[in-house]
Amino acid sequence: MMAATRQRGFTLLELIVVLFIMLLGFSAIAISISSGNDTAKLNAAARDIVSALRYAKGQALVSHKQTTVAFDIDSNSYAISTREQAYPIDPAISLTMVTAESELTGQSQGDIRFFPDGSCTGGRITLQRGEAVRQIDLNWLTGQIKLENK
Repeated sequence: MMAATRQRGFTLLELIVVLFIMLLGFSAIAISISSGNDTAKLNAAARDIVSALRYAKGQALVSHKQTTVAFDIDSNSYAISTREQAYPIDPAISLTMVTAESELTGQSQGDIRFFPDGSCTGGRITLQRGEAVRQIDLNWLTGQIKLENK
């Protein structure tokens, strides 16, 4: 007598459910990667500005002359007084700046000035993209430049 053997395998419904779960997982990963890309752009812009500020401070110390970093909120850009080039910031990044009143050069323009002794006019530069915020604080007495995630 022969015993009937039962075939083992997956039904079409089970395969569809598994494929649907995989699709949801890949969608979540894609969303995570794209939001990480926004944060990466914000971090890169903040690091670039910090580098420009440190360069200006170094130039003031070495040349024994005041050096400024000029920010233009309307055009979302900044420039260093010892260079002719303006450096753009991604238009998707919102830029705000707090500086000394004497350093305001226009309606939406202002400078951070570094002095030959290492001090500066001080201030705060805030970059925001979506919910991510990066804040650059400048200590007026020491000229220290500090980047923070908010």
